[in-house]
Amino acid sequence: MFPFNIFSLLFITATIGRRETKKREKTQDEAKTASKYDSMFQRGDLLEVPRTLFTHFGIYLGEGRVAHLIPDILPAVSSDEGAIKGMVTNNRLILGVIAKCASVRVDSVEDFAYGSEIIINPMDKVCSRPPLEGEEVARRAEKLQGSVTYSLLWYNCEHYVMYCRYGTCMSYQTFQFCRTVKRLILNRRNAKLIAVLGPVLVLYLGLVSLCSILVTMLFPFIIWMAS
Repeated sequence: MFPFNIFSLLFITATIGRRETKKREKTQDEAKTASKYDSMFQRGDLLEVPRTLFTHFGIYLGEGRVAHLIPDILPAVSSDEGAIKGMVTNNRLILGVIAKCASVRVDSVEDFAYGSEIIINPMDKVCSRPPLEGEEVARRAEKLQGSVTYSLLWYNCEHYVMYCRYGTCMSYQTFQFCRTVKRLILNRRNAKLIAVLGPVLVLYLGLVSLCSILVTMLFPFIIWMAS
């Protein structure tokens, strides 16, 4: 029994030693990563990356961390905290947009960027208001963490970062989108074309057709996404 106990103790000690070594290595790697990004960004910087069909924004908090508002369907369909804390994929994001589910969360720079190039403080050139102090920007970003109701037009990731950095809740992407839609709707040529083709399609295809069903479904969907 004595030798067995000695060997067991040595094995346990060696195992614990390896685990502690791995923990130290992981901590050192995280420290190196944080140091790398802290040399690139300042606390309170507004970061921009292209993602899916639109541009995504976040606020740099320091130590390789970014606070950002991101749509995510997973919290609405699962209670698995481990999975929810994982990187938000494009599929999760798009479904979150449709379901209007989002959260302000803190992720690593890598998870936030999703493989895209990062642009620093691009809004400073176009916003009429000067940015707040970096510490105040980061404090606002951290304070707003948690679940939120997402809206493409009224509260998206750009609204969030604009409030944090400039104190104004607005979105240039939304403004450009609304201006484009307005231009299309108010265009005389388009209006005349729709006025002519609409009745023709109804008469030709019949009142109940695939086209009419799609139109019936499309309008409520547009209203839902714009709300």
